[in-house]
Amino acid sequence: MRKVFRIVFSTLIFLSAFGVYFTNRIMFIKKKDEQLILKREKDAGWLDLGEFQHFRDVSIPSPFGYSIKAHLYEPHATNRYVILAHGVTENKVNSMKYMNLFLKRGFNAVIYDHRRHGESGGKTTSYGHYEKFDLQEVVRWLKKEVGPELQLGIHGESMGAATMLLYAGMLEDGADFYIADCPFSDFKEQLAYRLKEEAKLPPTLFLPIADLFLKLRDRYSLADVSPISVIDNIRNPMLFIHSQHDTYILPTMTEQLFERKKGPKMLYLAINGDHAHSLRENRTDYEKAIDEFLDAYVHYEFDSDNVTGEKLTV
Repeated sequence: MRKVFRIVFSTLIFLSAFGVYFTNRIMFIKKKDEQLILKREKDAGWLDLGEFQHFRDVSIPSPFGYSIKAHLYEPHATNRYVILAHGVTENKVNSMKYMNLFLKRGFNAVIYDHRRHGESGGKTTSYGHYEKFDLQEVVRWLKKEVGPELQLGIHGESMGAATMLLYAGMLEDGADFYIADCPFSDFKEQLAYRLKEEAKLPPTLFLPIADLFLKLRDRYSLADVSPISVIDNIRNPMLFIHSQHDTYILPTMTEQLFERKKGPKMLYLAINGDHAHSLRENRTDYEKAIDEFLDAYVHYEFDSDNVTGEKLTV
């Protein structure tokens, strides 16, 4: 009997230790050094803003009690704006390469730091669960700033794309168009894939433990972070982008999102590049995909009930 008790006790200790360790990895994921991000983007030539180097610092209150730090770029006398959401471990500097694409196309832009990233507050990273509410506040702030004539797009990369999808699918379809670059379709499936790839652990055994500890420690479930479960609610135009060779978040996740999305949509699968490198490795084709999308769904009014999606062939 004592032997059985010791086995059960040891098992519980092990599973509890795993639960704490794994949720630490999720909630407090190690961020990239900010100076290294800055150097990386400068070396790649993404930070040469030219005449668009002037911006306004903005601090937006989060519903969770901290400040969301943003930069507002307004080089154009226009009501057309885009909000850009970066990926996990990055900061708003990473969004500048995408911002420049839209500045060149006549848009003004807002780039901001997610909670617990860059200059923004917040204690944990939640991969879109809490971040979607922060994005909603950024959208509300911009709509109040610009007024009712605002024409708004949102571009998100990786976690930023998942955050955008959760915002639009769960809170409000509040932008006129969306661009989702390499999102995951379901956080639980993504973690299961990474567990098998990195740790060689069986997800069916360990994910329920992680989920339990996540609920206890950060008050949400893995099932709460599932863009594919809410994408049916998004009716405004969306461009999906993913690299065919992404081994971190598989491109099949974006393909599944594309197939599920109703209304106007396009899909661009980049030939080159790993995760979040579609623009870096396919700049000409990436810009062509954006131009085709904007020409089709943004530069003129469309009937969302009579438009079907298409796959771009760039």
